[in-house]
Parts: sequence; C-alpha cells; structure tokens
Amino acid sequence: MDIPPGITTEKENQVCRLTKSLYGLKQASKQWYDKLTTFLYMINFTHSKADNSFFIRKTETSFITCLIYVDDILIAVNNMKEIQVVKSSLNLAFEIKDLGHLKFLLGLEIARTRKGIHICQRKYALEILSDAGMTGAKPGTTPMVKKNEKIF
Repeated sequence: MDIPPGITTEKENQVCRLTKSLYGLKQASKQWYDKLTTFLYMINFTHSKADNSFFIRKTETSFITCLIYVDDILIAVNNMKEIQVVKSSLNLAFEIKDLGHLKFLLGLEIARTRKGIHICQRKYALEILSDAGMTGAKPGTTPMVKKNEKIF
C-alpha cells in the first residue's frame, strides 16, 4: 500500500500497515463473513453442517434460518415475532436495509400466493437465451412424462 498524499514519513521506503480491511480488497469479503459469522454465533445461531453460508437457530417456539450470499441475507422463520428480533439485532450491528418479501434469489423468481410459494427460472432462462442470441428461436417440445402417463 502506498503512503497517501499529504502524509510525510521520516525514512525513505516506509510503507503503511493495514489494520482494517477496506472494501474492494481481496480480504474484504472474508473479513465481512468473519464479522457476520461472529455476530450470528453471538445471537445463538449455528452453522449448518451442509453449507457454510447457512445458519440455523432453534428455540422452543421458533425455527429461524439465515442464508448468506455475498452481502445479502435471506431470513426464513416460522414465527413472525422472532424475525423482528433478528432483523433489529442485525440492524443495530450492521445498519441493514429490509427489502421486504423475497422476489428474486440467484436467478430464481419467487412469487407468493394464497396457495403457496411458486418458484420459476423464467427470467434466468430468458437472460441465457438473450446472451446466446436465441430470443427469436422457436420453442420445441420437451420429452417429459405427462401427468398420469406411464413411463414403460
């Protein structure tokens, strides 16, 4: 790291010692993950054995999950009172912005209705077609078994 303009040094060829990771450095994402993980442990979350970006907290009245992707956090819970506690704790530590109900995640479109949650990849598929220059291509049939149709 070069010495910033305006800072004078006593000796030639001195360097600055980095004591805090800065946004944009290779170590920044690791530092962010470590800080967030430490905080989640502090509020009684545990790592999932299946995925390092998935955290779980179980109590007698609730089951809370947190999925971390870069700087986004997806929180799912079966008790709406608990989600407010988690969000307010995160906000005190990190100044979060609540984006409301999930609409998009990793190329998935998520829609909530009275019948349940519907997930599709329409937008992602259209992006792939666009990148390949095939948005004007004719659709073809898919060799998929229809409902109530026997395979053999």
